[in-house]
Amino acid sequence: MMKGPKDIAIAVRKPDNEIELKKEALNTLSTKYKFFRLPFVRGVVGLVEALVIGVQSLMYSAEFYEEDVEVQPGKIDAFFEKIFKDKAESIAMYISVFISMLIAVGVFMLAPTFITNLAKKSIESTLLLNLIEGLIRLSMFLIYVVAISKMKDIQRVFQYHGAEHKTIHCYEHEEELTVENVRKYPILHPRCGTSFLFMVMIISILVFSFFGWPNPLMRFVLRIVMLPVIAGISYEINRIIGRSGSSLAYILSYPGLFIQKIATTREPDDSQIEVAIEALKGVLVNDKEADRW
Repeated sequence: MMKGPKDIAIAVRKPDNEIELKKEALNTLSTKYKFFRLPFVRGVVGLVEALVIGVQSLMYSAEFYEEDVEVQPGKIDAFFEKIFKDKAESIAMYISVFISMLIAVGVFMLAPTFITNLAKKSIESTLLLNLIEGLIRLSMFLIYVVAISKMKDIQRVFQYHGAEHKTIHCYEHEEELTVENVRKYPILHPRCGTSFLFMVMIISILVFSFFGWPNPLMRFVLRIVMLPVIAGISYEINRIIGRSGSSLAYILSYPGLFIQKIATTREPDDSQIEVAIEALKGVLVNDKEADRW
């Protein structure tokens, strides 16, 4: 899946080995209203939109998977179709994204703070408590991404992830988009969502340190309320790093690149690169400036 300044394209390798390309015009809040493209606001909106588009892409690609046994719609599917009719799939998708975000907040934002609270009696420094909480959060995140990277199906997903990165590198270096040209580029990219998530973890440590270590209920509220702020700040920092070629930018981006290296990207084969190339070609525009991240 590739997202351009005007369109979004999804390329899928079908069972008959042909590549199916689906291209749609972007129809998001950020494309409709200037407010949602403002600095710090765009990071929050972009995060939600990325989750929605990601789920849509996965659901679309799953349609090409041929099951030997026909699966009958469950009671939940029937209920959604009865209530929401032709909008049932979209509603179900948004609910899925919402539940996913709740689980992510619970596991990676709230659980670490309650675990850290167990050490409150022996640690007086609120700065140290926030640092410990942040390290626990980072550890849980690393364990999670490394664990899922061991799954066979996820490894294939991460190969396509690597193909996307290599293809974008080739385009940014203004080379013709061929398998031979794309193959020579690295699978790591500083503007990857993995780097963004890592930046969220780091910024959360700094932001929450300003609030000390209040009671559990207040910490819970703060973690939820400040999440959009943290996402907005993280996006802007990641944006600056991704557009800079300085040594400082590389140092700041290295942890995110390291996570990509050990977990979220894999070296793709030529057939996967072909799919990534088709997806990217589907969103290219003549105006290079409009393409800038």
